[in-house]
This record gives sequence, structure tokens and C-alpha cells, in this order.
Amino acid sequence: MKKSVVAILLLLLLTLSGCGAPRQAQDAAEDEDLIVVGFSQVGAESDWRKANTISMQNALSASNGFRLILDDAQNKQERQITAIRNFINQGVDYIVLAPTTERGWDTVLSEAKAAGIPVIIVDRMIEIADTELFTCWIGSDFRKEGDTAVAWMESHLGDAPLRILHLQGNIGSSAQIGRTEGLDAGLAAHENWEMVFRASGDFTQAKGQELVREALSSGADFNVIYSENDNMAYGAIDALKGAGLQPGRDVTIIAFDSSNTALRMILAGEISLDVECNPLHGPRVQAIIEQLEKGGTPPKYTYVEETSFDAGNLTEDIIAGRGY
Repeated sequence: MKKSVVAILLLLLLTLSGCGAPRQAQDAAEDEDLIVVGFSQVGAESDWRKANTISMQNALSASNGFRLILDDAQNKQERQITAIRNFINQGVDYIVLAPTTERGWDTVLSEAKAAGIPVIIVDRMIEIADTELFTCWIGSDFRKEGDTAVAWMESHLGDAPLRILHLQGNIGSSAQIGRTEGLDAGLAAHENWEMVFRASGDFTQAKGQELVREALSSGADFNVIYSENDNMAYGAIDALKGAGLQPGRDVTIIAFDSSNTALRMILAGEISLDVECNPLHGPRVQAIIEQLEKGGTPPKYTYVEETSFDAGNLTEDIIAGRGY
């Protein structure tokens, strides 16, 4: 009886091992067919950034023919440079970079070019001597976003003096540079616009709240908050409410990104204007890689179409129909 049991077990093991080998070979072959993409993401500091990551993961999925290697840089450029070098060593097919800042990429992108790996830049711009070091860029016109906000302030806030508290994003990033330049142009054009407080909130809610509390404690007198993203605006709103002030009534809030949470705050009367910055880059990157795989040449620069929202053009149906 015992010998029969042993014989049956041995037969089962041989059968299972025989079935497993072809399956493993099939899985390996399927992996080899996937396009491998290394994605260096800035971090997860905001709702916008999280939506951007999810969009990339959904588009560059195995079901679409990709294997995505995601690296979170935690808002540190040196981590992104290390990640890109790791991607090069791994022999990925493509590198996608969402840069923390504009400068400091020449050396590592030269290494990627020498390895024959195309680099696609998303979201923020980079400033390098040789633009042939990257294949193409997809993102927003951040200066245009700033100009849109200023034009709204001119048309909706009248001729009354504006005392502006400015929450900047990561200093040196394209989003910060463009949105700041737009506001600075507005300040230069209007004698009755005054900057009373300016500091970087690093695009985070906690820092936005901290800075507005600091401004209130110092006695800064402001009636407009120009926040370079939604999350800092959330923090600013928390600080205002904590001080007994009503956002949207006592202080006009200007924000950027247009996430669903922020748009609902427009309907609630707390945010006055939100300038859209579309985070859904995944399908665009997918289309570019597929074009390159077929031997095509994508445009060097692609600006994403965007709009802006206030109480005059926003509805629940619009919010419900958006993907972020």
C-alpha cells in the first residue's frame, strides 16, 4: 500500500513538472514581447501627481503590450538621475521622465542617448544645451496658465487694490516658473496690485497651510491667494477657516490643476478660479511609443489642450465627466 502511494506521488510530481516547464517558457516568451518602459516620476506630493501616475500605469500596462518600471523620486533630482542610470543598466526600451526641475539633465541624458534609449519628457520642461538628447516632450503651457489666471483677475476683480499672497510650487520647476512669470507680468501691469507675501509650498497641502498660517500670524494683509496648485490651496483654505475667515468671500482663491475636489470647492464658493492642468499623459505616451515602434517621428513638443473653471462655467455634469 505504501509503495503504491509513493508511486502515485512520484507520478504526480513528474506530471506537474512536465506541465510547468512549457508554461514557464510561455510566460518568459510573453515577457520578451513586452515593450519595457522605465518611468521616473517626481513623487506623490499632490492629487495631480497621483492621477498622472495612475494614467501612466493604466496606459503602459501588460494588456497594452508594455512592462512599466516605475520609480518614485520623492521630489529629489539625484534620485531621478540614479533611476535613469538604473534603467540604462537594465536595458529598457524607453525612458519616460517627469523632471523635478528644469536644469541638470545633460550628463545622464547623454548616457541614455549613448545607450540608444529614447527619452520622452512629460509634464515639466527641461533646459539642456542639446535638445537631441530627448525624443519629445508632452505637457502644459505653464506660462499660458499663469496668463489665464491674471486675465481672470483683471476681468473679475475690478479696479480695487489687490494684496496678493503667492504660494509657489517647487522652485525651478516649469510649473512654478511659468505660473510665477504670469503673475509677475500682471503685477508689473497694475499699480494697484501688490505682493504682500511669497514663499514656496512645494506643491503640498501641509506646506500651503503652514505658510498661510505664518502670513496671518505676521499680520500680512491680503485679499487674494494665488496658489500654484490645488493641494496648496486646500491647505490655505484650512488655514483661513482656522482663523475665522471665509474663503471666496474674505479672500479670493486662485488655484491650478482642476482636480475634482478643487472643482467641487468652486461650486461651494471657496475657490474662485481653477486653471486646468491635465495629468492624463499615459495615453499620449503610449501613442508616441507605438508611433516610434513603427518607425514614425512624433512632434518634438506637444502642448496639452486645457481650460479654466469658475462658478460661471462649471456644473456637476462637467465634474462627473472628468477622469481626475
